[in-house]
Amino acid sequence: MVPTRKSSPFVQPPWRVALWSVAYSSVLAVAVFGNLIVIWIILAHKRMRTVTNYFLLNLAFSDASMAAFNTLINFIYAAHGEWYFGEAYCKFHNFFPVTSVFASIYSMTAIAVDRYMAIIHPLKPRLSAKATTGVIVCIWTLPNRTVCYVAWPNMSDDPFMYHIIVFVLVYMLPLVVMGITYTIVGVTLWGGEIPGDTSDNYHGQLRAKRKVVKMMIIVVVTFALCWLPYHVFFLVTGLNKRLSKWKYIQQVYLSVLWLAMSSTMYNPIIYCCLNSRFRAGFKRAFRWCPFIKVSSYDELELRSTRLFEKYSCRLFSSTATYSRKRHKMNCSARGLLSHNSSMLQEQP
Repeated sequence: MVPTRKSSPFVQPPWRVALWSVAYSSVLAVAVFGNLIVIWIILAHKRMRTVTNYFLLNLAFSDASMAAFNTLINFIYAAHGEWYFGEAYCKFHNFFPVTSVFASIYSMTAIAVDRYMAIIHPLKPRLSAKATTGVIVCIWTLPNRTVCYVAWPNMSDDPFMYHIIVFVLVYMLPLVVMGITYTIVGVTLWGGEIPGDTSDNYHGQLRAKRKVVKMMIIVVVTFALCWLPYHVFFLVTGLNKRLSKWKYIQQVYLSVLWLAMSSTMYNPIIYCCLNSRFRAGFKRAFRWCPFIKVSSYDELELRSTRLFEKYSCRLFSSTATYSRKRHKMNCSARGLLSHNSSMLQEQP
């Protein structure tokens, strides 16, 4: 997002501009490249095409878009205080940042609600592919239907009210919803038993569900921490307008803007560290590196469930056959020993 008020540009030494350029360029490269790999992992492997992963795909697309279209543009505008990109891109730029941030945080909200329904109400029907697509379309079209033209009749109060509305709708409201749902899910997973789960592999399912919820909580907390200073900056400067003339205010803004934009690059790293299937996907993407080795286990992680079950059935069948043969051999050996023992007893 671009600050809506005009301020006089601050002159920076070249070395500082160079450091900020490297910092923002790093965010752009890591975010776009990492999120594109996440999108490839989900689309290229049937086993990854789940409801939760489709929302993660939407999250990756919104993060990659925000990094590609906003990061360097925001930095150049904030560093120089002048707009170099024309009126058409200005209109696009004032609309797209809110849309992409909205899509990111409400994709996380959709995942939280989906996890809540899957764990707290496991017997209720899950979202179908069409319903999931419909939710994703709504996430992107809702900001389009809520149009706000940036024209302030009252320059003293209207920009401040705008940032309050953005803070509530694009930060606080979804975080409250996610906080409530993940609290209920966390109490259920770590403090009790999952309703409807009485099968033999209960503990395995419990561990898997805990891993997914833990990963998503880390994603949400990371997003919240990255964007909180940005929102606080505009609320504080809106309450105290004299801060806009402070000589270090530009450096503060560049810092909070970098932190907010950096939220787009952390999710692929989190997925790779905490999810074995995404980790296997990243290994496949980087298999051309000499120090990256893709094991047979990594290949199985990304195969379809049917192939995995077929492989497991073969493995189980061969193991069972081996066990039966070994059992027969043991029985024969025990019979032979018993026969020899009786022969020894019969001898004088």
